[in-house]
Amino acid sequence: MEAIFAIPGRLETPTGGYMYDRRVMALMPSLGVNARYLNLPGHFPNPSGEDLQKVRELLFETPKEAKLIIDGLALGVLPKEILEPIGERVIALIHKPLATKSGLSEDRRAVLRESEKIAFSLVQHIIATSTFTREHLIHEYAISPARITVAEPGTDPAPRASGTGTPLQLLSVGALEPRKGYSVLIDALVPLKHLDWRLTIVGDLDRDQVWVEGLRDKISQDGLQNRVHLAGIVVPATLERLYDSADIFVQTCHVESFGTALSEAMVRGLTIVSSAEGLNDELPGMKNAVLMVLPRDTDALQEALEKVLQDRKLRGRLADAAWDVGRRIPTWNETARRIGAVIMGLEI
Repeated sequence: MEAIFAIPGRLETPTGGYMYDRRVMALMPSLGVNARYLNLPGHFPNPSGEDLQKVRELLFETPKEAKLIIDGLALGVLPKEILEPIGERVIALIHKPLATKSGLSEDRRAVLRESEKIAFSLVQHIIATSTFTREHLIHEYAISPARITVAEPGTDPAPRASGTGTPLQLLSVGALEPRKGYSVLIDALVPLKHLDWRLTIVGDLDRDQVWVEGLRDKISQDGLQNRVHLAGIVVPATLERLYDSADIFVQTCHVESFGTALSEAMVRGLTIVSSAEGLNDELPGMKNAVLMVLPRDTDALQEALEKVLQDRKLRGRLADAAWDVGRRIPTWNETARRIGAVIMGLEI
């Protein structure tokens, strides 16, 4: 069985979504699937007419017996004339629908939603990378549950984090852009200067350079320049060390599904504070493993951080619960097996 993963952008891009794609593709051969990467050229999700023509040619040139796994970043804006002739062998890979992206005008959001509805109706099957995304597709796009398979990000076995303790190390992982909620996190930490903590944020600094410079200025103006470190993209060994030395993992995305960084924090048994939506409450014990607040609620986030910074027993309870939940998160092999079953048309 041959599967062609059609993905816009560079596969080596250091984000959770691209890492997901890389890990799954690497495991496909062990499942009897010959996986091949097809780079879709163009400026997705805002392709030009020329971009779409090139993509059409590339997709139509693929072997007719091969399955096409098309990433949602491109699939949602591919027109009917491209998808309809190949739809019976297309499997959509949806991390989250394009219309849910932050910063869109209402007109653009409506256009994307309509375009995605048409695209989703033409494909053979849909792989969602979280239960949150699956439920959104069912309720907002009227897709039959039978047409969706959930394959959440996997994890690798990892030892429990050692932590640091003094000062308490806070860690947040994700590209630096407005929807990740880092401005809210900084605002929540300003009143907590009297407590002994340090924050490291790991993630791409080039997504929105103007916004990042504004965040740097904000950190300096708030007197946190010696407390907050924007580490940028780091090599895997460094990220491993940061997870191991962290005491508290903080996720403040405005809208997010159950992503790779949160999985990594769970599997290491970190104390977790999160304002992201989409946590997988199907995992037993999840509600006891995360101290949740509403997105964009600075006061609630401040209160939650103050609690975990000051209450060692609370940190311990949350960390133990996260460690327990982390044992139930799928491995990358399990994630790949679910996708492999869809590609081969097997019941899951």
